Amino acid sequence: MSLTVDDFDFPLPPELIAQHPAAERRGSRLLHVCGRQLVDRRFAELPTLLQAGDLLVFNDTRVIKARFFGHKETGGQVEVLLERIVDAGHAIAQVRASKSPRPGTRLRLADAFEVVVTGRAGAVGEFFALETVDRSSLWDLAERYGALPLPPYIDHPADGADETRYQTVYAREPGAVAAPTAGLHFDEAMLDTLRAQGVNTAFLTLHVGAGTYQPVRVEKIAEHRMHSERFEIPPATAAAIAATRAAGGRVVAVGTTSLRALESAGNANGTVNAGPAETDIFITPGYRFQVVDRLITNFHLPKSTLLMLVSAFAGYDHIRAAYAHAVTERYRFFSYGDAMLLEKSDAV
Repeated sequence: MSLTVDDFDFPLPPELIAQHPAAERRGSRLLHVCGRQLVDRRFAELPTLLQAGDLLVFNDTRVIKARFFGHKETGGQVEVLLERIVDAGHAIAQVRASKSPRPGTRLRLADAFEVVVTGRAGAVGEFFALETVDRSSLWDLAERYGALPLPPYIDHPADGADETRYQTVYAREPGAVAAPTAGLHFDEAMLDTLRAQGVNTAFLTLHVGAGTYQPVRVEKIAEHRMHSERFEIPPATAAAIAATRAAGGRVVAVGTTSLRALESAGNANGTVNAGPAETDIFITPGYRFQVVDRLITNFHLPKSTLLMLVSAFAGYDHIRAAYAHAVTERYRFFSYGDAMLLEKSDAV
């Protein structure tokens, strides 16, 4: 299937972009997409759609305070959004400024510390490499001086409520600059309910980078190059997936980040390799999934790589119909919006 970016466009009324989360984590709606069948549900009903022996795989990354405001030595204002902290003294970041900073440029951030731009980074040079000047730990600086990096389509500054609700209840490993938003719908009580009915849970870590919001800048999607993201799959998770498959259970990825990590680490026979790795996998219609049987996800941006991924998973025509239905039925979109449960389809 030869597809262009425009094949993944759809009309979205701006008022459907959720600016705040539902009053309760499980209070969102859930669109169940099973081929051509679309069923409107509540997320609280999810346990009734799973069965004993199924395995939910969650991404336990934790969002760090990765946004900084500051200025150059010349006085020009800058906004810095960390893509990833490489180590205590080095990071890769987006830098917004009237003029792109050159190597050697110093940036003073939060009126508290300085970093120096050491060069370009990323697959096409879309990011900047930064180094702290006084060798202070970037992990500590982010926690002390950074702001929570809400997505660009949310129009209010992050507040205390966001610092709670833009994290999953099981977030453990700091390093992401965007939340794995499918997991935001789960609360502790639902996790307890699922475990009590015999649904198993496992975790992996993929640190979502700022590149997740990078637009596709080519017409033919086959020419797009994905940004790279770090992930790690614990041996216990790989073993749980093998046991689930052997027993005939279903592997359910909670979010596209979990799915991308699992498919990146999976072999042709569905075996998942444990350990740390990086992925720049670009999943588009025609891709054959090896590991994941079902996907829980939110609604994604028009023309985005994530919309292409779900179209590959559930079927291109089925996703187009599901999104049209969601707009008509006034579902809430994007990070703080409603969710979908997708069944894997052989249709592309």
